[in-house]
Amino acid sequence: MNTLQRILYVEDEADIQAVAKLALELVGGFTVKICSSGEEAVKEAAAFAPDMVLLDVMMPGMDGPSTLAALRKLPSLANVPFAFMTAKVQPQEVAHYKSLGARDVIAKPFDPMTLSDKVRAIWQA
Repeated sequence: MNTLQRILYVEDEADIQAVAKLALELVGGFTVKICSSGEEAVKEAAAFAPDMVLLDVMMPGMDGPSTLAALRKLPSLANVPFAFMTAKVQPQEVAHYKSLGARDVIAKPFDPMTLSDKVRAIWQA
């Protein structure tokens, strides 16, 4: 298995983008590409070649599940692990997200100091 280095994060809220990027780059040492919409992620993902994709669930236009389905169709992302980041973390919601193909769900609001550890744990699962 290769190492986790490049993370694509799809999130429409600028303040959450900024906190997550800082947390993942400074604390985790990852290379992070932020996309503000599902449409942007579909355009940019193949060129960025992420090792893992983090997706917000609630976004205007293409929501997280639609974005996951679209990204899965890209041959280079067929085996890349996905995780949703959302405030909706009731057990039935988490089960639903996993049934869509997500490896796990990270609850929002997240702790910037432990986000990288959570992402690594999901990657290794």
